[in-house]
Amino acid sequence: MVITVIGYVLAALVGISLGLIGGGGSILATPILIYVMGVPPQSAIAMSLIIVGAVSLVGILPHWRQGNIDFKTAALFAPAAMVGAYLGARIATLPIVTPTFQLISFAVMMLVASFFMIRKSSRSIQSIPEETLKPSSTKSSDHAGSTKSSDHAGIPRWLAIPSEGLGVGALTGFVGIGGGFMVIPALVLLGGMPMKQAVGTSLVIIALKSVTGFAGYLGRVPVDVPLMVTFTIVANIGMILGAYLTRFIEAKQLEKGFGYFTIAVAIFILIKR
Repeated sequence: MVITVIGYVLAALVGISLGLIGGGGSILATPILIYVMGVPPQSAIAMSLIIVGAVSLVGILPHWRQGNIDFKTAALFAPAAMVGAYLGARIATLPIVTPTFQLISFAVMMLVASFFMIRKSSRSIQSIPEETLKPSSTKSSDHAGSTKSSDHAGIPRWLAIPSEGLGVGALTGFVGIGGGFMVIPALVLLGGMPMKQAVGTSLVIIALKSVTGFAGYLGRVPVDVPLMVTFTIVANIGMILGAYLTRFIEAKQLEKGFGYFTIAVAIFILIKR
């Protein structure tokens, strides 16, 4: 009983993380489900996709009201990310991919995520020159195919964004990670949008690719539906609290600490496996 209560308290932290920094949901949800709730690794990854996707869906509304969602860029990024997430999940359920290998891959991606979080907290993406942060909906960004903010190694924006989406989606489907910490920088650097708009837009993308990622696991791994639903409800309460706390707390103040915490959890997973 006590362990279950602790698990749901931690579930609220999943939502708070998404509400405050726009990422970290799966990084927290999967270890909680495995080591606190006793869910098998592959099932935990599949369930975390729905949990994080549902929490992201709830978080879309306030960002939409504030005009922080660029649906045009989301329409470029999301379809490829959804395909990638489905394919990544299908690969993860092949007999050759053991739960241990998938969990080790998850821990490695946690280390990568922590690197990005720590680096971003020390050198905020907001420091990018102002001209590269103009909303992509403006006329100037329509011609961004020839600018630095819209090209990625010389690749046009219309091709770079879906390509990034496919890769991020595949990682999401395979290990459950690849949400905010990868999507937000891609939207800022490739989509040329301000940070707040990137966070709002990333929630749309995360929600959509989480659904197709879960579809790739459906019928291939057991899913504890009651636990998934209750965990999601508690995480959504955390999301609302996290969104409220953004009025008083800057995300960059938390990202460095969260990054080091992620390293500790990754090391714990590698030792346990």
